[in-house]
Amino acid sequence: MGLFSRKIRAEYASAPLKAAAGVGSSGIPPFYAWNSGTVETLALSLPTVSRSYDLLASTIGGLEFKQYTKQWTGEKYEEIYVPNETWMERPDPNVPRQFMLANTFKDLWFYGRAFWYVTSRNAGDGRPMSFRWLPAANIQTPDEQGPQYFGMTNDIQFNGVPLDASQVITFLSPTTGLIFTGQRAFNIGYHLDQAADRYATIETVPGYLQQTSAGETMSGEELGDLAASWAQARRDGNVIGALNNFVEFVEFDKDPMSVNSEQRQYQALDLSRLCSVPAYLVSAPTPGASMTYQNAQQARQDLWLFGAQMYATAITQRLSMDDVLSRGRFVEFDLDDLLEHNDMAETPIEPAVSTPSETELS
Repeated sequence: MGLFSRKIRAEYASAPLKAAAGVGSSGIPPFYAWNSGTVETLALSLPTVSRSYDLLASTIGGLEFKQYTKQWTGEKYEEIYVPNETWMERPDPNVPRQFMLANTFKDLWFYGRAFWYVTSRNAGDGRPMSFRWLPAANIQTPDEQGPQYFGMTNDIQFNGVPLDASQVITFLSPTTGLIFTGQRAFNIGYHLDQAADRYATIETVPGYLQQTSAGETMSGEELGDLAASWAQARRDGNVIGALNNFVEFVEFDKDPMSVNSEQRQYQALDLSRLCSVPAYLVSAPTPGASMTYQNAQQARQDLWLFGAQMYATAITQRLSMDDVLSRGRFVEFDLDDLLEHNDMAETPIEPAVSTPSETELS
C-alpha cells in the first residue's frame, strides 16, 4: 500500500487485554541518578542540532499508535484496524506519550538504540501492559559496545546494575548513533560558537600594532607590553587611543567576525546533513540555491521522508514483535494528520537550485 493510503476500519475486533499487576521496576535507580551523555549535551548546545532535534522529536512524539491485523479477502491481504492495547495511549502511565516517544527517538538518534523497561504484564498471556523509558546514556551492554550493534543482548546494565534482559525492550536504530558519527562535526561547531562568543565581546576594531621605521626597533617584550596595554585600555572602555609616530594601528584585512560567520554557515549545512534534516528546515544556507514558494505540507513530508520515518519505523517494528503483541498483530503510527493535504498559504521556505536561463546559456 502507498504511503498516503488509508487502511480499512474493521467493524469488529477482539476485546483489548485487561491489565494485571505485574513486574515492578525496583531495580531501576531513581531519576536523580540519571544523566545525559556529554556528547549529547554538547551537540544539543549547537543551534542547528537543537533545531533538528526539535523538529524530529516533535514529529515523532506527536504521533498516535494504531493497531492492525491482516485479513485475506480472497485476492489479497487487507490491513484491518483493531482496538489499541491500553498501553498504546500512554506506554508509561506516569508521563505523556509524547515524552516517551520523543526520548525514545532521541536515544535512537544519538546512541543508535533505545530501551524501555517493562513495569507490568498481562496476567493471562504475560505480554507487557506498561513501560518505562530508560536513558541510553545510562545503559551498558558489555557484549555490545558499539558503534555498530548486531542485535539484542542479554547482558544489560543500568549504571552498572544488572537488569533482567527479559524485562527490557531494546530498539535498534537503522543508522549509527550521532555520538559516534558526529563528534568531529560537533566539536567544530562548538569551537566556532566559542570563537563567535569571543568576537562578540571585542570592543575595538580587530587589528595589530606595527612599529614604523621612524624609531628604534622595539624588543618582542616591549611590543607585547604595548599590545597588552592597548587591549586593556579598550576593555576598560577607552574608545580613544593615542599613538606616537613610531607605532601605527593596522586593521586586519578581513573582519574575523565575518570569517567566523561564513564558517558557521557552512558548519550549519554540514550539521543538517549529519542530522538527516533538509537544510532549509533549519535555515542552513545552501550554496547555489534560492528561495522559492512551497507549502507547509510539503515541508512536513520532506521532514518525514528524509528524517523521521526511519526512526519511527524502528519503533513500530520493535513494538510489533511477538514478545509485545499477539502474533498476527502489528502497530503503526497514524500519519493522516501529519501527511494529509493542507491548503495552507504558501510560504517561502524551500530552497531550489538555481538554473541558468536561456540567455545566460547563449
